[in-house]
Order: sequence, then structure tokens, then C-alpha cells
Amino acid sequence: MKTPSIYFLLLAMLHVSVLLGQPNARPVIVSPEVHADNSVTFRFYGPMAKEVKLSAQFEKSPLAMTKDDKGVWSITTSPVKPDMYPYAFNVDGISVADPNNTAIFPNEGFQNSVVEITGSSPLIHTLQNVPHGTVSYRYYPSAELGTRPVVIYTPPGYESNPKASYPVLYLLHGTTDTEETWTKVGRAHIILDNLIAQGKAKPMIIVMPYGRAYPVISKSSGSLRNWDNLQEFKKDFFGNLMPFVEKNYRTLTDKNNRAIAGFSGGGGTSLYFGLNNTDTFAYVCGFAPGMLKNEFDRNNEVFFKNAAQANKNLKLFWIGVGKEDGLYAVNQEYMQVLDQKKIKYESLFTDGGHTWMNVKHYLSVIVPKLFN
Repeated sequence: MKTPSIYFLLLAMLHVSVLLGQPNARPVIVSPEVHADNSVTFRFYGPMAKEVKLSAQFEKSPLAMTKDDKGVWSITTSPVKPDMYPYAFNVDGISVADPNNTAIFPNEGFQNSVVEITGSSPLIHTLQNVPHGTVSYRYYPSAELGTRPVVIYTPPGYESNPKASYPVLYLLHGTTDTEETWTKVGRAHIILDNLIAQGKAKPMIIVMPYGRAYPVISKSSGSLRNWDNLQEFKKDFFGNLMPFVEKNYRTLTDKNNRAIAGFSGGGGTSLYFGLNNTDTFAYVCGFAPGMLKNEFDRNNEVFFKNAAQANKNLKLFWIGVGKEDGLYAVNQEYMQVLDQKKIKYESLFTDGGHTWMNVKHYLSVIVPKLFN
């Protein structure tokens, strides 16, 4: 005689099989589906929805999707330039991530998914058959802010060579991003693996902290480069994060073996921290760094006070920004000030806007320049 638990299990299995056999059962959905010609099919199950559109960073405007008799909305794009792109569905006016895609864009301001189009040859951020480093999720204590998250990359060979010490790149995310965005969207660890394997980059540790001084600073308080966040995060960065890294990892701790870089609001933060502390960082890079013209003097007070000494201390001061980026104009104005003060820097202007597609490229450009 079957026990009641087995009886109810068999009954449940029969019920599921009947449901799957019914024409109105939810269909199996694959989304996104990347095709050989680099076109992509996106699908969304919404039988009650009245309108669904695809919003993707490879398109200038949302694309209308069509619904079939099973309630599945879909669209197949034209061939897309290989890269990684954020996208979302707009369902009756509400933006939602793709429920059938586990690749999520970590962000506190919006919900997007990510699609990767590799093309016929690997890109610098494409996972390849090379030695891989280790990505660790760590936490460090802060008296002011509580327990803080940080993602840390150690290069291939770090664990197997316990006598070696490494330079450190501190990498700051953009406003509303999180400490995970640099790996899950920026692919920083994969870019480093590939460049190290190609002999184009020195093995290094990458430290990717959370850049909002929360809970002291509200998550709705605007850009990370706002003055109040800069002051609170500065205390945490120099007083808690850097000591934690240098205590727990085999780091080289002179300025010539420290770099700081960041995107958008985190880019403005990286310039503020790095340029005003050239005795701590010899490499300072901004990827479309957030800034305002009326903040130039205040945010660069120490840096501008002794430009000649800063030129001696800095091995690399680098800024990259897209020509369609909303920060392009203010960054140009900032560079004009640098020119007037005879401050040495390198710049890169690219096509495109304020996107992580550009950021991945900028990272791949600056990494070979570090620690040489």
C-alpha cells in the first residue's frame, strides 16, 4: 500500500502533466536568443498586456513587440554590433527586466537585463580559455557606516604564489550602480584575465567597493560625486577600506603601485580622491567622470595648488568620454583648465554615450598603462 505522501506526490505529478498538455499552459520561453548573424530575438510572456516594447542600448528608441496566440510577445532585431548591452521590457508603461534571463544589471535606480553578443571573434571582455583570477565577495567594518561590501579580484597565480605581492587598482562604480556592476556588466575580471594572458597587463589586485556612504547618505541623494557623499565616503575609503585591503591581501603599498579609476559619479570620486592625494596614487583615471564647472576649484583644491608637484607625482592622469555623452562638454571645459595650469594628462574621445560599452573599452585601454 502506498503511503499518503507518495500518493499525493503522484497526484501532483499527474496534475502538472495534464496542465502542460493543455493548450493554455504557459509556453517555454527562451530570451534572449542570439542568432548566428548577431541578430537577437527577445520574448516576454504577457497574455494580459496591451503593449510591450523593447528598450535596448543598441537601439535609439524602443521597439514595438508583437504578441502571438499563446500570449508571448517577441521581436527579432537587425544584426547588432558585438558587445554586452543592457535592455528591459516596457510593459504597459512599466519597465521590467527580462524574467527569463539570469544576467541582471546590478543597479539601485532601474531594473535591466544584459545580453551578450560575442560575434565571430572574442572581444576583450569575452570569457576565453586563459588562466582566471578569483573574484571574492568580502565585507569590512566601518565605525561610521557599519558593515560594508566590497568585491575583490586577485589575479591568476595569487593563491599558488604566496610570496608575491601585487599592485592595486581601486575601481569605483557609477551612481546607482553597486559593487557588483564592475564584474557583472563591466567584466573587469575577464578583461584583466585576458590582458594578463596576452602579456599586455601586469597581474594586479582590483578592489571594487560600494560607493554610496549609506546609511549616512541616502540612496536617493543624487550623484556619488556630490560633496556630502565625497566627504563621508572619503573617511571610509582611506580610514577603513584601504587598511582592510592592505591587511588582508599581499599588496604593494607605495604610490607607484596604487591606481584609482571610476565611471560617472564614481569617476568624479576617483579624480577627487586620487588627484588630491598624489602621494598615495600615481595613477588616476576617470571614465566619463561626473563633475560640474562650478565645482572645479573646490574639488581640485589641493591638486591645483601645486600642479608642478602633481605632475611629478603622477605617472598617469587619464580621462575618457564619449562624444555623445552628456558629460562630454563639461569634461572638455575641465581639460581646458588643466591645459591653462599646464597639468599633464591623457585623453580619449570615443563615439557613443554614457554607457558601460564605452567603460569596458576605457578599462581595457588604461590597464596596460598601469604600474609600468
